[in-house]
Amino acid sequence: MFQQFFLALREARVPVSLTEYLTLLEAVARGAAGFSPEQFYYLSRACLVKDERHIDKFDRVFAQNFHGLGGDDPAAPDLEATIPGDWLKALAERLLSPEEKEKIQALGGFEALIETLLRRIREQTGAHHGGGKWIGTGGTSPFGAMGYHPEGVRIGQPESRHRRAAKVWDRRDFRNFDDGIELNTRGFKMALRRLRRFARQGAADELDLGGTIHATAARGGLLDLKMVPERHNAVKILLLLDSGGSMDDHVALCERLFSAACAEFKHLEHFYFHNCVYDALWRDAGRRRRDEMPLHRLLNTYGADYRLIIVGDATMSPYELTEPGGALDSWNALPGAACLQRLLEGYPHAVWLNPLPEISWRWNGSIEMIQRLMGGRMYSLTLEGLDNAMRSLSH
Repeated sequence: MFQQFFLALREARVPVSLTEYLTLLEAVARGAAGFSPEQFYYLSRACLVKDERHIDKFDRVFAQNFHGLGGDDPAAPDLEATIPGDWLKALAERLLSPEEKEKIQALGGFEALIETLLRRIREQTGAHHGGGKWIGTGGTSPFGAMGYHPEGVRIGQPESRHRRAAKVWDRRDFRNFDDGIELNTRGFKMALRRLRRFARQGAADELDLGGTIHATAARGGLLDLKMVPERHNAVKILLLLDSGGSMDDHVALCERLFSAACAEFKHLEHFYFHNCVYDALWRDAGRRRRDEMPLHRLLNTYGADYRLIIVGDATMSPYELTEPGGALDSWNALPGAACLQRLLEGYPHAVWLNPLPEISWRWNGSIEMIQRLMGGRMYSLTLEGLDNAMRSLSH
């Protein structure tokens, strides 16, 4: 089992040496991890990972090799609700027909939804499964897990299923995109190269061949070396990436884009958000509560000469865009639409890249709202869409 784990890490291009592998085996033999899968996870990560950029790859390989061994999953989210966990066990998952879904009515607004949830928490005294009112599982109630409702609060469910939740009660973990992923094609890089403005800045450390020839000839054949600063792309990019939730379906595609952008642009700043830009963004998605960049500071730190590229599927509850406090798993003082508008006023050269097929945009209300806010500057995350987005930013 451990040998397979070691080989899988090498195959995933995590630079693990044989010495580090033997160190891990010795630590396990001495009982450093005890019998806890969680302790073994942190022990193996400490022994085998030398650079934090490889932690994401390590986590994926670890999950594939040790899935189902029992114990607590170190990557699993902690629930911060006061609702007993045994109420939320998915005893059955109710499958509804499209006709049945149409009969289920929404509660009439974000404030009514939250008010009803607080009332149900005070009134409920037991577990419920398959119903349409109380907090439970497998039913049509607006509150709970493994059921269906057009607008509800997801409680005790590890991942999204219908992409319809207006609020998520649980704490959720997010991860950064990998900037070292191996690209199968040069398509993204070639498309990004349309956004170029070359300049020579910095120390003169590159030979100016033409200048050297001219100066040498002017001195009657005496060698006169001329140096110039390196020529590079002077375009400044501010890249904002949606991470977590429904964007988990598009991680591989976004990582290709992120890797290409890191290789192509010398002046690149990137931040993460979830669903929509709100009062703050994060440099590190895994430490988002401890490493926030307030929106006003972002606008004051990076000037209007930056080109803004936002990457996300724009799929969310409309309340996130229209209501204060409508953000899925945090409190936002300003509606998402107001925050996005402030961002666009600060960066007039901006585009939104959407990984969803363009044909599906018309059926999603939040996508249409963001597309209007962007002034039609939403493009599909395809080679053609990226090419058109770079043309737009070049003007």
